[in-house]
Amino acid sequence: MIYTDPLTTRYATKPMLENFSEEHRMVLWRKLWIALAQSEKELGLNITQEQIDELQAHCEDINFDVARAREKEVRHDVMAYVYAYGQQCPKASPIIHLGATSCYVTDNSDIIIYHDGLLLLRKKLINVINALADFALKNAAVPTLGFTHLQPAQLVTVGKRATLWMQDLLMDLESIDHCIASTKLRGVKGTTGTQASFLQLFDGDHDKVKRLDKLVTSKMGFDKTFAVSGQTYSRKYDYNILSVLSQIAQSAYKFGNDIRLLQNMKEIEEPFEKSQIGSSAMAYKRNPMRSERICSLARYALSLPVNAAITAGTQWLERTLDDSANRRLVMAQTFLSVDAVLELYLNVADGLVVYTNTINKHIAAELPFMSTEVILMECVKAGGDRQELHERIRVHSMEASKMVKQFGKDNDLIDRIKSDDAFKAIHDKIDSLLDPVNFIGRAKEQTEEFVNEYVKPIIDANADCLGAQAHISV
Repeated sequence: MIYTDPLTTRYATKPMLENFSEEHRMVLWRKLWIALAQSEKELGLNITQEQIDELQAHCEDINFDVARAREKEVRHDVMAYVYAYGQQCPKASPIIHLGATSCYVTDNSDIIIYHDGLLLLRKKLINVINALADFALKNAAVPTLGFTHLQPAQLVTVGKRATLWMQDLLMDLESIDHCIASTKLRGVKGTTGTQASFLQLFDGDHDKVKRLDKLVTSKMGFDKTFAVSGQTYSRKYDYNILSVLSQIAQSAYKFGNDIRLLQNMKEIEEPFEKSQIGSSAMAYKRNPMRSERICSLARYALSLPVNAAITAGTQWLERTLDDSANRRLVMAQTFLSVDAVLELYLNVADGLVVYTNTINKHIAAELPFMSTEVILMECVKAGGDRQELHERIRVHSMEASKMVKQFGKDNDLIDRIKSDDAFKAIHDKIDSLLDPVNFIGRAKEQTEEFVNEYVKPIIDANADCLGAQAHISV
């Protein structure tokens, strides 16, 4: 019996798990060794095509048993995998990792893994935004109570509230796009970043060393490298990536909390499956477990960037190894957490249920108070005294509030106003004044404008990303 990581067994998706798998990482190491050998050959080093062909033939059949046994002996993972590769490629063995330091494969492969992880998250982000856009347009004109301080406030619409969730995600998309576009490999920089070993290999030819850096980077599918490095690329880069993931987690956390509150009010509900159990004791319960899980995993993801910040700040001089074990944990864990969060977010956003009758009931309980200013203005327009009318509304409001709070009765404020002769001039108008649509301002128009002007162009430009289906394993 051994511990298993819940992110692996319960929450994260297969594509993200594969991206961070040891198998994928080791294949990238070998691709980097192949790219290095090819580039060194092109620049005139004594490397044969036969050696490169041998390396390519064994790029993906990693002999993990040999490497792991060797690592136990030499206590160095990169040298263990160099040895294992050499066992499979005896002709190429002398030129594997030629001139390179360990961070040539570890750092460059990590950056590629993070870059590909960001692409996976970006696709999910687009699909979540698309699901929310459909929801927002469908409910653009559905009035609902707004809340400030978790107290009933002026009306909004269900769709308008969804635009707040989308706006956060659009900010996240902008951040993740910038992060992806800013991807830089460490490149071929040598032991302390001076490229001294490569300068020696090329007999002091600086131009060839510079070309080697560009050739390897290009062969790995990228066009930028860090201009300078120590033994490692700046660990601030890791912090920048996790900061973007934190932003996504923040947005999801806000959404998850909002759904939990609305489900408590019985206004909106996350998907609930036919055989789903809400409680082991209370069989009637329909707990918002997916939204709660969003918040739970998002909270974990939010806590991790500070770890990367500390690592960035404590790298001594050209490097120290206290980042290695830490980064293996924190980088993968943040990606896997946010991957799981977005999977849940898509599932919930795609299946939200709106209970308009309950929403209308809550509006009816609060709208009489909110309508008093409109009633007051209409009475003044009909010739009434504002100060006298204001006082009568105040008294009626206090009595109606007392009935609701102390006796649990319905809000009878409008009935009180209708029976008061001071408001006789507008008695026949009061019901029409109470139409909730009169209290939502431009919420409907704002929703439609936001989706059509800001969201749809992004969705259309990323049509190839659409169609993802969320898969919740538990």
